[in-house]
Amino acid sequence: MGRLTAIVLGSAAGGGYPQWNCRCPVCCLAWQGDTRVSFRTQASLAVSADGEHWVLLNAAPELRTQIAATPALHPRTGLRDSPLAAVILTGGEIDQTAGLLNLRERQPFTLHATADTLRALADNPMFAVLAPDVVVRRAVPIGEPFALPGDLTAELFLVPGKVPLYLERGTPRPPPRPAPMSASRSRAGCASGLRARRRRGHAGIEGAFRRRRYPAVRRHAVHGRRDDRDRTGQKTGRRMGHMPIDGDDGSLAMLGDLGKRSIYIHINNTNPILVDGSPERRRVEAAGWEVAADGQQFTL
Repeated sequence: MGRLTAIVLGSAAGGGYPQWNCRCPVCCLAWQGDTRVSFRTQASLAVSADGEHWVLLNAAPELRTQIAATPALHPRTGLRDSPLAAVILTGGEIDQTAGLLNLRERQPFTLHATADTLRALADNPMFAVLAPDVVVRRAVPIGEPFALPGDLTAELFLVPGKVPLYLERGTPRPPPRPAPMSASRSRAGCASGLRARRRRGHAGIEGAFRRRRYPAVRRHAVHGRRDDRDRTGQKTGRRMGHMPIDGDDGSLAMLGDLGKRSIYIHINNTNPILVDGSPERRRVEAAGWEVAADGQQFTL
């Protein structure tokens, strides 16, 4: 088996960067063509251990464009073909699931998610375009490793978060300890012992996650959002179920001792870490963190 490869298909939070209707200072730089920023699609990763079978971690709305920009995911043989063998959904948000509609051309693959996420898909008739005779939906028990094509295994575990916005009712307030939300850890099979891990859509650090310090884990990617409220909206990052970068309980402070290569992904469009050379970007980099970009590739 080859080394584990991860490709960043998209690195922005919901709405992409720049957000289509946003004129915040960070988005304005993109609209003006400032070379310090680059356009980003919504967050998704593709991983493979053999270079033949690829697994998606979430299906962003721009998945069609992301596939076109990634030669490793192009059709290879025959009239109809795709190296995409499976999709893992780490939650049921729009920017995690809408891209599934791009995979509706009767191409076989397996869809892995928690029972709650699969139930949300089943309740939306649009996702019936994924024909059940070719797209197998498999409910994944929390905390139990499951096999994937290409000699990969994965595990879903719970971290604090919240339900997707479209499932909220009324005007709920975030609880003192946010409700769990699923995240994923993908790893190569025991033939190499290499592992890669990805987390997003989380509002804090649980002891169960901090205990997942596998010696072979070389990189982890964490949601990048400030816990601020600016003129673009009234919801802070915490209200949206995300852990902030800053503060005593932010990701820089809480995850700085993991001793691994750390990468921010799912970056909100108002976040100045998107700007090369900005004070916020320099501070993150000085702490040993990187900021993911579309098309970036990592090999373990």
